[in-house]
Amino acid sequence: MIRRSLVPFIFGAAALGALVLLAACASKPKPVPKPVAPVVIAPPPPPPEILPPVMLGIDVLEADGFKAIAGKKIGLLTHPAGVNRRGESTVDVLRRAPNAKLVALFGPEHGISGTDKAGDNVPDTVDKRTGLPVYSLYGKHNKPTAAQLKGLDALVIDLQDIGTRSYTFNIVMRYAMDSCFQHGVEVVVLDRPNPLGGLKADGPPLDAEWMSGVGAFRIPYVHGLTMGELATMAKQAPRVLAVTEKQRAKGKLTVIPLRGWTRAMRWPETGLKWIATSPNVPNYDAAVGYAMVGLGCQNSGWTWGIGRDFPFRGIGYPKKKPDEIIAALETYHIPGIRLVKRDGRDREGKIITGVYVEISDWDAWHPTELSFYMHKQAEKWSVMKVFATLTTAEQATFQKHVGSTAWYDALKRDGMQVDVAAFLKNWTERATTYQQQARKYWLYP
Repeated sequence: MIRRSLVPFIFGAAALGALVLLAACASKPKPVPKPVAPVVIAPPPPPPEILPPVMLGIDVLEADGFKAIAGKKIGLLTHPAGVNRRGESTVDVLRRAPNAKLVALFGPEHGISGTDKAGDNVPDTVDKRTGLPVYSLYGKHNKPTAAQLKGLDALVIDLQDIGTRSYTFNIVMRYAMDSCFQHGVEVVVLDRPNPLGGLKADGPPLDAEWMSGVGAFRIPYVHGLTMGELATMAKQAPRVLAVTEKQRAKGKLTVIPLRGWTRAMRWPETGLKWIATSPNVPNYDAAVGYAMVGLGCQNSGWTWGIGRDFPFRGIGYPKKKPDEIIAALETYHIPGIRLVKRDGRDREGKIITGVYVEISDWDAWHPTELSFYMHKQAEKWSVMKVFATLTTAEQATFQKHVGSTAWYDALKRDGMQVDVAAFLKNWTERATTYQQQARKYWLYP
């Protein structure tokens, strides 16, 4: 039993002990809590890059470590369509090549920017982005000069052609080969697909007397070769280049071939993005149309386009309505095509209706056939003979593009009675022979 007198003491002592204990606890520093790492949510990985199945020559060159140009000072002949399959300019790709030095650029028709008008002379300039000199091969000079090639080990060529003889990029390549072989500079061609595929050969071959700046290979109008194959022909076949046989034999050509391309592939099957090859060929449809109606509109009165739309796919004739044009051309029963009415816009933006040429059967389609019936129909619709009344300069322009003296003579003589079918048969037979002979230059199955 606890005595009452001791209770206050006991409880007082307990309270004092508690206070001492609290004071002791209060004097100790509180532990610092450990920082909690923030929860970071990583962003999802980017989707895998989906690349076109076809590797261009520039892609193959880079994938192979730029071996073909290693240790060399190079020039580059190209234009805006000269890009890799990611869309990066070949200029930029070559500038980062680790063991080569890009020292000069060369531009074809329409210039290095691709914006100059067809037929306009393009001056030499300096590329603002890279500071490199740009030598025009469509102006004062149509091929590189000795001074421009001085110090170069190789000229790299990366130009997108459209598969027709008069389109000037295959021509500037041939002229560049002439000059390089004459001056001991290697030619490196970065190959590209023929947008029309490699199985179509059609139209008149080029008579020797009409070789010019719109025709430098004696081939059918639609030739069915890539730029690399044309270059191979120029190197291997005699009398294609304007050089001596000794220079041709000594000249060095390297073609960097495509990977994944076959002759049956047209542009849409490549998966590649089309970049305008010239102001009037902004898309693949126009490239097809160029082969189909380009010759038909040459010095004939026919026009291409529906207003400012559908370059080389729309066609028109002065004072003739779409229904009249369709009715007239359908009488010729041209295989593989269909003529339809389609709306376009004029220069003021107003809607107008014209005739659009569709391809209804690619296999039955002969690319140039429509053009020659357009010539015939122009004679039918004209009060005077169209081709007999051309000026000397106009006749020369027509001949250089079409390439056949016999066809022009027949048009001039027979007018609306000209026998188109007989010429088409002859040209088809000659195109078949050409393709058999050209197989030795094929790089692709």
